[in-house]
Order: sequence, then structure tokens, then C-alpha cells
Amino acid sequence: MTSVSVIDELKRAQILELLEQGKRVDGRALDEPRKICIEIDAIPKANGSARVYLGDTQVLCGVKIQPDKPFPDVGDKGMFMCTAELLPLSHPTVETGPPQAPVIELARVVDRGIRESHMVDVSDLVIEKDKSVVGVFADVVAIDYDGNLFDACSYAATAALLTSKTPTWEMVDDQPSVVEGADKPLPITTIPVSVTMGKIGNYIVVDPNGDEWESMDSRITITTDSDGNIVALQKGGSDGFTQEEINQCGDLSIKVGAKIREQLKSSKQEGQ
Repeated sequence: MTSVSVIDELKRAQILELLEQGKRVDGRALDEPRKICIEIDAIPKANGSARVYLGDTQVLCGVKIQPDKPFPDVGDKGMFMCTAELLPLSHPTVETGPPQAPVIELARVVDRGIRESHMVDVSDLVIEKDKSVVGVFADVVAIDYDGNLFDACSYAATAALLTSKTPTWEMVDDQPSVVEGADKPLPITTIPVSVTMGKIGNYIVVDPNGDEWESMDSRITITTDSDGNIVALQKGGSDGFTQEEINQCGDLSIKVGAKIREQLKSSKQEGQ
């Protein structure tokens, strides 16, 4: 255990030394995310799917769309839910068993960013009010981990939703029945983009890789919609951010998010 601690401290010292020179361990600028590769239709039997590579972090998302009973207090709205899972093969520290707190947080952050942006117009996913609605379920699986699952999972879920096709249902004998040949895209209103930034010492870096992630004092994930409005924010880590740093991170989320959004738009066009 001592040797691991020493190695971690040496890595952090090297990262900090480079940051003082305006450099990062992988050669990126401080405000530069890793290369993003989006593959759509990665799961043929899903209603929508996408595989995303964010540097060496790799995740897969599948979307399932099906009729469901509405929640009692919102019978005039459909449902959206996002889950997350880390495969044991994704990283040596991941074990089988019930999801641990970091995985639960991961799912909630991805879910909240999409939900609070109102990306999917759930009011348009009603088969019959108070009786039957459409449920949209995005399941994200981390296949290979090298830092920043928050953004990788968010991009995969967003790309999968953008390219999803939903069947059309009608009520027959008080039960939802599929209308053959009437598949259509999900009702999409905006494209949310999350940008995660790590604080290492006094430096803010966009999209921390694995080594940077282990060296962070704190992190913040900010999601913006297509109009550049901040719709969700999650802070983690043992240290805090000054007001000036929060403002800096907000500006970065808008600037970096705009570029990534164009790439997500391209994936949507490929799926049409």
C-alpha cells in the first residue's frame, strides 16, 4: 500500500510541475478535451444506441422504449430514466456486486443533466392520460475506464437518444398496441452537453484523464443546453472552488460544450 501511495504522489507532483508550465501529461491544453469518437447503432436490437470513446475511456449506451404505467402524480407525461454500470473488466479496482456510491452518483449526474435540460419532451410521450405512457430507458455501461466517466456516459446517452426511434402505440381494448410501420424519432427539444473539470492545486483542467482524475483535489460537472444555459451542476472531491473558479468553469462549460454539441449533431444526422 505504501508503494502505491508513493507512486500516486509522484504522479501528482509530475502533473503539477507540468501544469505550472501550462502543459498536461498527455500534451493537451488545459481547456482541451480528449478526442471524442461516437459510433451510433452499436446495439442493433436496441431502439437507439451509441458507443463513445473519450480518449481511452470507452462506454456503451442502449435505449429501450416501451409502454409503461405513469407515475400517479404525472399521468400526462412519459418517463425517462438513465442507469449506469461499470464492468469489472473496465478497471482493476471495479468489482462485481451491488453498485457502489460512485456508480450511483454517475447515473444520477448523467440522468439529471439530460432530464433538467428537457431534452426529451416527455409530455409528447403519452398514449392515454393517466393510463399508459411511453417509458424511455437509457442504460450506460463503462467498458474501459481512463478517467471522466461523467462526460463519456453523458455523450453516449445523448447520442443514443438523438438517434432513437420509438414505436407508436394506440389503446386497443384498454391496452397499448403497436401501430405497425409508424416508428418515429423521439421528441427532442435540445442537446445537453456536460463538461467535467478537475481542480489540481490551483489549476483547472477540462476532461481529466485517468492520472489527472486520481490527482484531483475536486471536480465539477456542468451541463448546458443548446442555448448555452446551465441546466445542471455537480461538485465532488474534498476541496472547494472559489467564486472566480466557478465562473471560469461556467464559461468553459459553455465554450467547450458548444464544440462537442456540433459533434453530437453530426452523429444525429448519421442516424437519420
